[in-house]
Amino acid sequence: MERALQLRSPPPFPARSSKMATSSVPVNPSPRLSFLSYQFPSSSVPLSTPPRFPSPPVQFASPESQSSVGVSTETREWAMQDFYILRKDVEGTTKRVEEIRLSSGLGQLEEELAALESKAADNTLWDDHAKAQETLQALTDIKDKIKTLAVFESQVEEAETIVKLTEEMDAIDTGLLEEASNIIKELNKALDRFELTQLLSGPYDKEGAAISITAGAGGTDAQDWADMLLRMYVRWGEKQGYKTRVVDKSPGEEAGIKSATIELEGQYAYGYISGEKGTHRIVRQSPFNAKGLRQTSFAGVEVMPLLPDNSMNVEIPDEDLEITFSRAGGRGGQNVNKVETAVRITHIPTGVTVRCTEERSQVANKIKGMSRLKAKLLVIAVEQRASEIKQIRGDAVKAEWGQQIRNYVFHPYKLVKDVRTGYETSDITAVMDGELDPFIQAYLRYKFTKVVSNSY
Repeated sequence: MERALQLRSPPPFPARSSKMATSSVPVNPSPRLSFLSYQFPSSSVPLSTPPRFPSPPVQFASPESQSSVGVSTETREWAMQDFYILRKDVEGTTKRVEEIRLSSGLGQLEEELAALESKAADNTLWDDHAKAQETLQALTDIKDKIKTLAVFESQVEEAETIVKLTEEMDAIDTGLLEEASNIIKELNKALDRFELTQLLSGPYDKEGAAISITAGAGGTDAQDWADMLLRMYVRWGEKQGYKTRVVDKSPGEEAGIKSATIELEGQYAYGYISGEKGTHRIVRQSPFNAKGLRQTSFAGVEVMPLLPDNSMNVEIPDEDLEITFSRAGGRGGQNVNKVETAVRITHIPTGVTVRCTEERSQVANKIKGMSRLKAKLLVIAVEQRASEIKQIRGDAVKAEWGQQIRNYVFHPYKLVKDVRTGYETSDITAVMDGELDPFIQAYLRYKFTKVVSNSY
């Protein structure tokens, strides 16, 4: 009897090891629960009592026990799908690059480059200073265009090479596919920008830009909204690679700013950002309201080109100008706090006003302020098709209800919508972080279509 008990006693409790999954335990979705539900032998139950419903041994699935063949097959199928999609994208981008190079007239550009280089090498070039600068600027523009077209071709060839290597290899290198995908993605962005530059045909589109932001209706919320727009345009300028400077900033009484001016130095900065001129409206729960009520606020944005002094043949009579001086405050040491260095210039016939405070002397601020005023008057003259400065009307942006060009809704839903083009997005966080390219592209195409339709 004692020998029988020894033979029919249950096996000892399995040791904690990787083989524990093969022990006889009741079926359970979780190995951990099976381990906790294991019944230890009790002295009150005879050791010879077998389980009422004996379970067969169960081996739980583990990463080590899975079939590597099935996993690798599935991974390869997904990789092949990605490869086919990438190959299609590369083919489409290659065709697009060929069309752009063809429409750009590469052969004609090379002939123009040779002619301009011959002019630049002439000893009499600098006899006419203005003409010499014009020639050198045209030479730089053509060189940049030819270089850009060459970069497009080299990038698409690199992506094609990766596709061909993948076709010849037995295995798929996901790292190479990712590299080719990134090349095509960035190349398409560059192609979009290149195509947009062909739509920029204005007289000042190639110049830098100065953006002036002014808080409108809405009190403290409007001043905070103006500060948010300032950050948005600074981020956009930095992402485009422009030299971005906040040259003037007037802080608000409680929060935000009353006004600010940003300068963007870079090619085509004015052409891209000129469409931002107008009133911008925000709808949100006010952080300055104790009850958290929904608040609507406005801010005005004005854009003017950064023009060199020698390019502006504008004569403004002194009697048409009202010039006032004040203390600039802020940085610059004791000089700006004791001496009236800030300059405010108003063109009396039109009411156009500019303010300059960034320089440390009154004379320097006056020179810079006059340059900005002339640029602003020239832009307004072009927009209103005026042949002379005295023919233009006042063009101040009214930051109030009914004048907005774009709505930014933070509450009760998230939406940014351009009133002119109809383009909209719900990714308001990205927009406020400087992702303005979709809005800029939509406006430039809208502007081009409008010009074409008016020409018929």
